[in-house]
Formats: sequence, C-alpha cells, structure tokens
Amino acid sequence: MNTNRKTIRLKGYDYSQSGWYFVTVCTENRKRLFGNIINENMVLNECGKMIESIWQSLPKRFPVVLDAFQIMPNHIHMIIHAVGAGFMPARTGGFMPAHGERTTTMMVGAIPMVGMVGATTRVAPTAALGDIIGAFKSLITHEYVMGVKNNGWKPFNQRLFQRNYYEQIIRNEIDLNKIREYIQSNPLMWERDRNNI
Repeated sequence: MNTNRKTIRLKGYDYSQSGWYFVTVCTENRKRLFGNIINENMVLNECGKMIESIWQSLPKRFPVVLDAFQIMPNHIHMIIHAVGAGFMPARTGGFMPAHGERTTTMMVGAIPMVGMVGATTRVAPTAALGDIIGAFKSLITHEYVMGVKNNGWKPFNQRLFQRNYYEQIIRNEIDLNKIREYIQSNPLMWERDRNNI
C-alpha cells in the first residue's frame, strides 16, 4: 500500500461541510465501458444504465442533492450538493455558495433528497465528498463485476476506475451554470475530449 500517494484535494478544505462540487471519475486507462457516442449523443449500454440507476439512488444513502449528470464512454461527470451537518436543503433545491449565503434562485432540474423524514432507508447524517464518491465507485464496481460474471460484460484489469477523482468546488451560481452547460454538452465535444484516447 502506497501511503505517500499525493492528494489532489484542496488542502485545509473541509469536504464534509455543505458544498456544491463538480466531480469527474474516469475508468482505469480510459477504457470505454459505458456505451458509445453516436451522432453526438451518448448511447448507454447495460453498464451505463446501471450507473444511472446507482446515481439516482445516492440520496437514499447520503444527504445529497443531485444535479447535472453525464455518463461518457470512459468517464462520468456530475454535480453533487453534499449536505453538511446541521443544514437541510429546500425540497426544490437552492444554491448555497461556499461562504454560506443563500441565493433566492432555485435549482432547476435538481433532484432533492429523499428518505430524510419517515423513510425506511437509513441516510447518513453527514458525509464527506470522498465517502460519497468512494461509495458510488464501489457500488458500480460491484454491479459491474456481477455483469461480467452473469451477462458477459467486457472485463477490466484490476480496477474499474482510476484510484482518485477530479473535483472542483463550485463557489457561485455563475460557475454552477457554466459547469452544467459543459456537462450537458459533453457528448457534442467527444471528438476533441481529452478523455477520448
């Protein structure tokens, strides 16, 4: 085990506090496993559909609000609002900048948390971003291994995903909207995407 592995997280930042994050996870060696871009649209294979289902289930496990999401052939882009201890988002969303002042603009298309009140599914009271992304990758890997065994999915060597993930703290609504637009238009840019190797 390499204990000297360099972190790419922001030094001194508390990733368990309430915050908005743009996250990208990539397959190991950028292997294309989740579907294909056809006529500038992402067409999911069975694995891609499974990933979409796991993404939708995250609010049942963690205090998160889901936002823009795009599966690509070998990577996944997402915006997550991780909810820190002591803060509950409005059912319709709402942007909470890093400095803690709420804007009046409501999130369009955000998926609110479910299961927080009167639900049978246990939701963690708070979770660091790394815990959420780690669980997301682990759940996908488990289901993918089952798909390899039972459905003949393309096997992978040692790891499905790269060890780490790329993350950007979203600090204001302007950045949030730019990132949403980038995520939604990602399939259109596949030919010049740096992950298209």
